[in-house]
Amino acid sequence: MSYLNLNAAKEMDYDAIVIGSGVSGGWAAKELTEKGLKVLMLERGKQLEHVTGYENATKAPWESQYNGRLTEEQKRTHPKLARDYPYNELTEKYWMNDSDSLYKEEKRFDWYRPNIVGGKSIMWGRQCYRLSDIDFEANAKEGIAVDWPIRYKDIAPWYSYVEKHAGISGEKLGLPQLPDSDFLPPMDMFCVEKEVRARIEKNFPGRTMTIGRVANLSEARKEQLGVGRAPCQYRNKCALGCPYGAYFSTQSCTLPPAAKTGNLTLRPDSMVTNVLYDENKKRATGVRVVDAVTLEERMYTAKIIFVCGSTLGSTAIMLNSISNRFPNGMGNDSGQLGHNLMDHHFRTGASGEWEGDLDKYYSGRRANGIYVPRYRNIGNDKRDYLRGFGYQGRGSREDWKRGIAELSFGEEFKEEMTQPGPWQMGLGAFGETLPYYENKMYLHPTEKDKWGMPLAVFDAELKENELKMRIDMKNDAAEMLEKAGLKNVKTNDRGSYLGMAIHEMGTARMGRDPKTSVVNGNNQVHAVPNVFMTDGACMTSASCVNPSLTYMALTARAADFAVKELKKKNL
Repeated sequence: MSYLNLNAAKEMDYDAIVIGSGVSGGWAAKELTEKGLKVLMLERGKQLEHVTGYENATKAPWESQYNGRLTEEQKRTHPKLARDYPYNELTEKYWMNDSDSLYKEEKRFDWYRPNIVGGKSIMWGRQCYRLSDIDFEANAKEGIAVDWPIRYKDIAPWYSYVEKHAGISGEKLGLPQLPDSDFLPPMDMFCVEKEVRARIEKNFPGRTMTIGRVANLSEARKEQLGVGRAPCQYRNKCALGCPYGAYFSTQSCTLPPAAKTGNLTLRPDSMVTNVLYDENKKRATGVRVVDAVTLEERMYTAKIIFVCGSTLGSTAIMLNSISNRFPNGMGNDSGQLGHNLMDHHFRTGASGEWEGDLDKYYSGRRANGIYVPRYRNIGNDKRDYLRGFGYQGRGSREDWKRGIAELSFGEEFKEEMTQPGPWQMGLGAFGETLPYYENKMYLHPTEKDKWGMPLAVFDAELKENELKMRIDMKNDAAEMLEKAGLKNVKTNDRGSYLGMAIHEMGTARMGRDPKTSVVNGNNQVHAVPNVFMTDGACMTSASCVNPSLTYMALTARAADFAVKELKKKNL
């Protein structure tokens, strides 16, 4: 099904413009169209049709030329994208080429930029956790950066609202640091995971392990069936696009109801370069767009604008929106735009071998793992660093690949390779990064890409607090696995650079004071009240949990507020 409103292709004036079609942009389009606004969604990437556009999603492994791996030529021509796992043979068409995604690094930064309608909602990890008041209050209590202008009670109803539509499966725990969601039934844990959980809880009071809270439907209820979604098929090919609509994505979840209203116009291949501003009205009036294919320029106007182009894309647009009123970027009176760049740091933990249970296996390929909620700097626990971390991981059994390096041969060897190997268990930590003013992105003063956008420059790194935390992130994982009875436990730390976790946050932070923040508690740009930023750019601190669920809730909340203000003629 196509969501392009071709009949409205020549229209230039709308009630609302939504920049970006990812997690945040999709929610903005859904909420605004359902409230009666005529909405133009502008997406830099190419069209990706739901179901038919997921070319590799239903292919068998042997149908790929290189079994999903990159060629040496791809590594040579995409030196930045090839740094880590998201870019591979099967997902190559979903990402911008390095030759187009130009940026500069004063310090290494991994910027993964999708090139499709739906953005990273197609390839995301789908882990969904609520922030708690421990997160919203941390900056104020510790004297870090600025205080969040909202608390958990302000966003809790909106978490529930988006969870019911997106469909989050998980288990209720009743933990203050990890509020429960409106869950679908949890996916089942493997036998080794259940045993490890029991032993962790016995040996480490206050810690627990649960199944991941994931935006994959364990069952489809009326909220999901209404848009044609089906339960998870346990194929674990989510990053290729899900033709069953079993996980939350823009294509399966938010575009269908938006399109159903008849109020949505979607224009892919539309690079927004800047937001236009009327100095007399003190309002934004629209956007300037460069066609990604033809390089033709267009102007579109609207009463309100939702800038949801991802943390870094949104911030680049705002920094490039220069006028007499805003010589340093739209809404940048505070000088904070582009600063306080955050991401989670990860790629450290431990793994070990589990003896026994060789007569047990699992069904399908569960598209989910386990989660160990944060326990450091909670209650009476005090460390020599601020904030904390959680663990993601899973149990598994070795497969036939364990025999590749062997020199054995013959009937017995072949028979052994047809049987699953021993159980293993791994824990990988995700830690919070503090919001440092000096961690920043800015626009290069002279160099531009082919669409005329100045190149982004990154100058950000992990600092002492994060490096201290990583010691516990690694050692705690080993200690828990050893106490749980695993053998041959080994720690690992493969290093982490900002951007690698693809959880960019913070470059247009929320706050109460226009002198120290970019947007207010309703996600309005302080000085331009008809412009809203609801993606990761607005985050005032990072927490240690995956942030996408918070973007969904903030976007739905801001859209509700924007429409009410529009009706009051305040915008």
